[in-house]
Amino acid sequence: MSKKNNKGGSLGNALQSTFTVLAIIVAFVAGYVVYKYIMGNPVNFEGNNPAGSPLPGNYLGIIYKGGMIVPFLIALNLLVIIFSVERAITLTRAKGKGRINVFVKSLQNFLDSDKIEDAVASCDKQAGSLANVMKAGLLRYRTLQHDASLEKDQKILALQKEFEEASALELPMLSRNLVILSTIASISVLTGLMGTVLGMIKAFAALATAGAPDALALATGISEALINTAFGIFGSLLAIVMYNFFSTQIDSFTYKIDEAGFSLVQSFAAGTK
Repeated sequence: MSKKNNKGGSLGNALQSTFTVLAIIVAFVAGYVVYKYIMGNPVNFEGNNPAGSPLPGNYLGIIYKGGMIVPFLIALNLLVIIFSVERAITLTRAKGKGRINVFVKSLQNFLDSDKIEDAVASCDKQAGSLANVMKAGLLRYRTLQHDASLEKDQKILALQKEFEEASALELPMLSRNLVILSTIASISVLTGLMGTVLGMIKAFAALATAGAPDALALATGISEALINTAFGIFGSLLAIVMYNFFSTQIDSFTYKIDEAGFSLVQSFAAGTK
């Protein structure tokens, strides 16, 4: 069973890595396409000229004036959305079918009645991460009950080890890709600030021209600075909110797994001589 789980885990890791790489590539390509062909569409600008001023109230044209940092910021925002959806789907699957509290209570009732096979069947039906961990513990539970070669303390340690190994296979799946959200929370603001600095450089360059300042260049530079700042802050804010939300969900789920495992070990200790 351990080798089978390891193979399944390796396959899952490979698929997740492939998904992560493809998501990043797609996000940056999509960011460039949106910036170049949607925001930069000539119909968004006066005289159908993207080099000119955007039409009044045309936000696509206004954002386009943020410069070449904008597609990177669009990509970062898309990545936050993509991985938030991916984490939401993963956590929903990890919770399995039905309410977890009801499932845990039913397992406790089966344990109290020594109906281990019924508890295992209940885990198969629930089909969540908690159920997978508990199933591994329950199967080991029944084996240890009939093992006369081990002392009680050794059996308890063996059951705890089985539970820890099963948990180690399931828990990494829950927190995978959260590091990407936390990274985006940091680099989104920095990327926006880079665009802000570039915009301010253009604005001051327009002011430094001999004679009357270039009003269009000045307005473009200031717009670029403000747009990148806004985009960077929005991306960081969204990433922080989603990271904290999923972290809270994962901590709560991990606590329930630990609680259920502790209950399993205590039931075994109480019913074993």
